[in-house]
Amino acid sequence: MSYRSPLTFAAAGLLACAPGTVSTPVDNHSLARPDQVRVQHVSLDLKLDFEGQRVHGRATLGLERIDTGAPLILDTHELLIEAVRGADGGERQWTLGEEQGRLGCALTIQLVEDEDEISVIYSSGPGAEALQFLAPSQTDGGRQPFLFTQGQAILTRSWIPLQDSPAVRATYDATIRAPRGLTVLMSAGSRNGPTPVLKESADSAPTDLWRFRMENAIPSYLIALACGDLASHDVSERCAIWAEPGVLSSAAAEFADVERMVQSAEGLFGAYQWGRYDLLVLPPAFPYGGMENPTLTFLTPTTIAGDQSLVSIIAHELAHSWSGNLVTNATWEDFWLNEGFTVYCEGRIMEELYGKERANMEGLLAWQNLEQELKALEPWQTVLNIDLAGHHPDDGFSGVPYNKGALLLKRVEECVGREALDPVLEEWFSAGSFQSRSTDEWRKYLLGAFPDLPEQMDLDEWLDAPGLPADAPRPVSDALTKVDGELQRLAQGVAPAELDCVGWVTGQWLRFLNGLPADMGVKTMAEFDQTFGFGASGNSEILFAWLRLAIREGYTDADASLEQFLTTVGRRKFLMPLYEELCATPEGRARAEVIYRKARPGYHAVSAISLDKLFD
Repeated sequence: MSYRSPLTFAAAGLLACAPGTVSTPVDNHSLARPDQVRVQHVSLDLKLDFEGQRVHGRATLGLERIDTGAPLILDTHELLIEAVRGADGGERQWTLGEEQGRLGCALTIQLVEDEDEISVIYSSGPGAEALQFLAPSQTDGGRQPFLFTQGQAILTRSWIPLQDSPAVRATYDATIRAPRGLTVLMSAGSRNGPTPVLKESADSAPTDLWRFRMENAIPSYLIALACGDLASHDVSERCAIWAEPGVLSSAAAEFADVERMVQSAEGLFGAYQWGRYDLLVLPPAFPYGGMENPTLTFLTPTTIAGDQSLVSIIAHELAHSWSGNLVTNATWEDFWLNEGFTVYCEGRIMEELYGKERANMEGLLAWQNLEQELKALEPWQTVLNIDLAGHHPDDGFSGVPYNKGALLLKRVEECVGREALDPVLEEWFSAGSFQSRSTDEWRKYLLGAFPDLPEQMDLDEWLDAPGLPADAPRPVSDALTKVDGELQRLAQGVAPAELDCVGWVTGQWLRFLNGLPADMGVKTMAEFDQTFGFGASGNSEILFAWLRLAIREGYTDADASLEQFLTTVGRRKFLMPLYEELCATPEGRARAEVIYRKARPGYHAVSAISLDKLFD
């Protein structure tokens, strides 16, 4: 098929990526007006208050005045605004609009002539959704408290007043005051500290000062902070592992390949543009598998399996350094541009480092999960170019933008060939660096590079129609075919102990557990547990699959393990299916409500708000 050089097309089709030509899409999830006045830089001066579980301080915003007569409008959610001042120190008039649910309320600030800087003095509210304060008992060390932030999708407005839209990118710097003895980290390229601070009074606790600077413009959801008892291990000149001291050695061993991954990704997608690439393993309350904060990926400890079997999460978060962080979805309706691209890039990294079979196995597992998910979702939720008007971004959160999005790119690869697609992707990242892009922009870019593509695939169906198109490429995995063979033998009466499963890896065990028939009975479950030790697995994915099966089969020997898991792990991917499985029966729901009442205070808002809907 015909193919236009991506370099030629980029010059014509991605002109909007050039500096000074920033477009402002309509964002249904922001109350700000960056089309009138746009925030270009955020300067934070904050004190971390562990006792009050708040942050206090000042956000100074550097502005671009597009409409010189317009006010500055910011997103806030339950922030306590004390004052607004100009660069001259003078007070500025401000108002808070009506609360609009989880969107928060607009902070409108009247600007004086030629004003290009404004400071907001404020505190976070008592229930700031982005902030997760943990008691010492919720950490590995058990001696110091911990704080981390999680801004995606629209939670940053609960701890910083700003324009909380992925279409608005800004540089930032931060001065953070934290209790002495704790380490502060942020998603910033430059980190300095600690510097002792003089006591405010004889009774005040000793404080250290930490300074950070991010020179690259990033969307608000990627401004991230963590503070706790942390230590580090250098993997290379640009990569380090951070974790609590008791977790550090196992984390360093698990993620020892991180520098190799960065090098592999650079070979595929172009130069890494963020300087450092560090990993931070957080306490178990973290609600995601990972979060791609620039220069500092946040990780759940549930990725530490002891055998590097779950390191694809690192490949995924690293790939975001190109798809998501470098080129960002313009709105949350374009979320698949972040995640679909990232899953595709993750697979390419895994294939290069660990072989095609492992990449195919993980791809087929994702396909099977997507098939099940599509059956449970509303049709509108299965569209890549999703319409989220009237919905919170989390309402569109599922495996669809991840796995259907990746399959779209796999289908394009089938049509045009990998050798032709790779330079097109690399140019998408390089020409659009530090910009936010929409689905329609991607559609035009792709068809500009491959004008004959509609003869091979219906791109509009892939992007705009529900469900999975008939031409979706289904991965083939010899390793999982072997598992299916053993499942057939099991169905024919072969005892679990006689199955040929020596040397199976995590993906094979997951396929096995998810492929077991319903209504096996407690006796058979006990036989599986005794033979394979599923209930004692140190692999969180295997343990999760086993606990879900145990609920379904009424295997009460797993009850203690289930409660322990639900009260210590905060990862939404695990929590939602387990609670949903419990709630499938009246007895299970009653038990789920008891566990949830006990566990909810330790969950991040990302998980808790999703789960609250289940128990309403």
